[in-house]
Amino acid sequence: MDNDIELPPFTLTRQIYRVLVMYYLDGKKQSDIAEITHLSVATVNRMIRQGRDSGMVEITIKSPFLSAHQLERDLAMVGGLQEVIVAPNITGGDEGDLQVVGAAAAEFLLSRIKDGDVITLTGGKGVSAMVDALSTARKFRVDVVPALGCVQGKHYTDVNHVASELAAKLGGRAYQIHAPLFADTPEQRQMLMDMSQVHHILQQARDASIAIVGLGSIHSSNSSYYDLNPSVLHASASVESSGARSELLAHLLDEQGRPACFTDNQRLVSLTLEELRKIPFSFAVAAGSHKVEPASSVLRGRYLKGIVTDESTAAGIIEYSQTLNGQQETPVC
Repeated sequence: MDNDIELPPFTLTRQIYRVLVMYYLDGKKQSDIAEITHLSVATVNRMIRQGRDSGMVEITIKSPFLSAHQLERDLAMVGGLQEVIVAPNITGGDEGDLQVVGAAAAEFLLSRIKDGDVITLTGGKGVSAMVDALSTARKFRVDVVPALGCVQGKHYTDVNHVASELAAKLGGRAYQIHAPLFADTPEQRQMLMDMSQVHHILQQARDASIAIVGLGSIHSSNSSYYDLNPSVLHASASVESSGARSELLAHLLDEQGRPACFTDNQRLVSLTLEELRKIPFSFAVAAGSHKVEPASSVLRGRYLKGIVTDESTAAGIIEYSQTLNGQQETPVC
């Protein structure tokens, strides 16, 4: 992947900083850094020189990514993650932070995808922010497929719309799913899952090389889960009694990341959580203080390989997860 393609500023600065930390603070050889980062030794040497010339190196390394780098390490350990991207908090508000995280997620996606990939995704504000921020002159021969059934209404809840937008920006091909996210009954769910068109789309999702998901908060007043499942908006007591703390693929999860005792989980037309876990690389896009508890829940379930978030959210997830360590687990259903 080291072919001297010009990187976006955020990605380039972050990459240079990562190389500087490994070289100056961790004491790694340039050849070792090259192997870890999948760069050539010449590129590693050039990045070290760029870092020095730009004033990032004195006695210590100066960079706005200092705290972010440590947060990335700590969060990767907490969540058992392969990749963590922590964007800086520079706006002072959740909406602005979401846009920054969306831009970082867009750059991260472009750094990973290749021709022939199949990308499966959910809707959600984080995923939509990533799609909105994505811009590339290169066209990728990729397929984009929904990971779950559709809910029409707000643009970010319509997974067909989000998939089409992502495919259009990448120059790929989008597929649509023509089934509701929630069936009326578990029996109707099975009937819908057995329909050839739905079965074909979800099989493509199961075979995807990359999955991009949102993480839903449950106890926030603006939770996107209630956009997906408005019937429970006025029955929050049932959600509360289920032990739900987060939403992933429209499944409600408890504090430990296990499926909550909630009957609507049985009506979902979507990938299962185990199927998501088996996808080679999956990452979430999440920003804001209301995502701390949901992200901690999802990461404890070990469903994902990566996450893109912001500094304060990352710090909150780490702190919240530490408070759960050693607590007695509640029994499952």
